[in-house]
Amino acid sequence: MKRVHCGASALLAAALLSGCAALAPNPPVQVAPLELPAQWSTPAATAAVDTDAAKIAADWWTQLGDPELDRLVALALAQNNDLQTALARVREAQAQLDAAGAAGTPQLNATLGAQSGRSLGAFGPTHTRSVQPGLQASWELDVWGRLAQLNQAADARLQASQADRDAVALNVAATTVQAYVGLRALEAQLAISESTVTARQQALDLALDQVRVGYISQLQQTQARAELASVQQQVEQLRAQIDRQRNTLHLLLGQAGGALPAPGMRLQALQLPPVPASLPSQLLERRPDIARAAALLAASDHQLQAQRAAFLPQVNLSASVGSLLVNALSYNPLTVWNLGGSLLAPLFDAGRLQAQADAASAQRDQAALAYRGAVLSAFADTENALTGTARLAEQTRFAVERRDVLQQSLVYAHDRYQAGYASYLEELDAQRNLFSAELEVVRLHQAELDNRVQLYKALGGGWR
Repeated sequence: MKRVHCGASALLAAALLSGCAALAPNPPVQVAPLELPAQWSTPAATAAVDTDAAKIAADWWTQLGDPELDRLVALALAQNNDLQTALARVREAQAQLDAAGAAGTPQLNATLGAQSGRSLGAFGPTHTRSVQPGLQASWELDVWGRLAQLNQAADARLQASQADRDAVALNVAATTVQAYVGLRALEAQLAISESTVTARQQALDLALDQVRVGYISQLQQTQARAELASVQQQVEQLRAQIDRQRNTLHLLLGQAGGALPAPGMRLQALQLPPVPASLPSQLLERRPDIARAAALLAASDHQLQAQRAAFLPQVNLSASVGSLLVNALSYNPLTVWNLGGSLLAPLFDAGRLQAQADAASAQRDQAALAYRGAVLSAFADTENALTGTARLAEQTRFAVERRDVLQQSLVYAHDRYQAGYASYLEELDAQRNLFSAELEVVRLHQAELDNRVQLYKALGGGWR
């Protein structure tokens, strides 16, 4: 008997030693360190620290000043399909956390066994019937913290799913705003084009009259026809783009169709939100996608710790109690019970546990790189939006100046044509240049609004 005890002790010691050897941590992946800049490349963005006045409001899109836009964003946040899917993922992560927490508690099961048999005994054939109801309890003692690590990993994944839900909500809101701005921009271009069609039609009618009296040549008349057809073609293109843009809004709102949207403010009436004051060091706390990446990194680290703990012996306690009834339910039942414990120590598994630990370590490294990538993308998004803020403002200023000059040029060309100092082609050229400049002003104003939306999105959109 002593020799048997010694052999069991040796096996247990070997299992513990092999487990401890396997617990040696895998070195983390080597990545270049992240050095946060002290300020943004655009000085205006770091003019103030993050005081309460500088914080971004959760409903930042209301600063554009259009109630119809506010209504559409609220509808998108309530009905968008992608956002509903993200909410379902949060519920799934919560259920997985509940399951992970339950794994560390005692388990109780009801049992019922029934048996019937016939055998030959000393006094002839006997027929035996037995019924055994009972309760069984088991509990895995979390000696090495494996279950606790799994529970913490599930909790981190829940936090990641919540941050992902917020990131999806931010993206839905920003995309809805941009789609609405794009629709208003197309409508503004359509209004300019339709007004130009009216002016070109009047000019063509005048040209036809002048051709009949020999005042202008057929060349000028055909040129006027071509310019009218060109603008009419653009009108139809814009109407098709407006229909597609409305369909995009329907998709964002989780709708299959219908009239949308109600008449709202014109594009030029939409207010440009101010540039939020921020510091680069605050960006890590403002973006839900960075929070998601950080939570997934924490989850992968807890998962790795749990996988390493799987090399160590598992300690389980068990108990059962019940009744044994033989041949007749009227017999007095016999109470049966059992108490015990077990120790399961891995000795040989052909490298399965080591491979699982290596996989968990690789997943931890991937999560670390994903977090680094999310931070780098966040800084690039913010810098691009800040740079665009200044550059687009200058472009808009020059485009407005050019449009105003071309409006005056058209007046001069028309006067010269009426006075007989220039041909009608000169006035057509002035009309064409002004039409292009007016459309460019609209596109640049849309670009400014889109860029400001991108900036608010890059800074986390008021997320906490």
